[in-house]
Amino acid sequence: MSQTLLISGPPGCGKTSWILNRVQTHRGPCGYLRLPGYPDEGLAQAPDGGIDLAWLQDQCPRLLDLADLDPALAPRPEHLLALIELPQFHPPAESGLAGMDRRLIPQLEALQLSPDDHLHFGRDVALPSQDTLDFSSLQAWDLNLARSVWDPASLSSFWFELVNGAYGDVYRAKALINLPDRQAFFYNWMVSQEGSQFLPLQTLAPPDSRPERLSGLVVQGTDLDPAAIESTLADCLLSDEVLELQQAPLRRIQPQSSRSA
Repeated sequence: MSQTLLISGPPGCGKTSWILNRVQTHRGPCGYLRLPGYPDEGLAQAPDGGIDLAWLQDQCPRLLDLADLDPALAPRPEHLLALIELPQFHPPAESGLAGMDRRLIPQLEALQLSPDDHLHFGRDVALPSQDTLDFSSLQAWDLNLARSVWDPASLSSFWFELVNGAYGDVYRAKALINLPDRQAFFYNWMVSQEGSQFLPLQTLAPPDSRPERLSGLVVQGTDLDPAAIESTLADCLLSDEVLELQQAPLRRIQPQSSRSA
């Protein structure tokens, strides 16, 4: 029997991590959809840019992207666990489906999705609540870093500065980062946590060009300084010449991975 769950909660509460755990423990097919959510007074939603889906599909390559499926051409498999992620700042007034934001209905109907239940972080005991924060104001900023490769030492300095207030009071930051050794990492930080997560992707990029896989940075906080962030980033990313110097030895000593991006 198939099941569709709507999982909502504020930034950084653990929605994507909880969904990853469910996907990894489910024995049947799974699908994922991230909805953009709606801003609230003084609270801006952050464009995800596909980071969550890219991370989940790297960890679970068979995970279906429910936004791309055309049920008429490729019917969804039987016993599908469909997980819908929704950023939502405040708990719904009612529990279960009765509390679902009615503005979601046209989006879900267009994708032929009908939730069987709605769980919200900070309201439902089935979900952990240790990182559920109540925000009074929140800005959002994001940057597409497609084909960019970072200098590792500069990256460490930049991330430390970012989460420690050099560019504003950052409450939430996440990124997909390409490194010159073919690896990529999911960087994840929340003000309620003791430190950042630096989680490696399983996929390796070919050492003969700039990576084509998704890469980006998303920041939420207050008094953000995007110009200062971009100025610093300009000194953190490798030029074509420096990247080639680092890739050339890899082409001689490292075999191509069967999973490359």
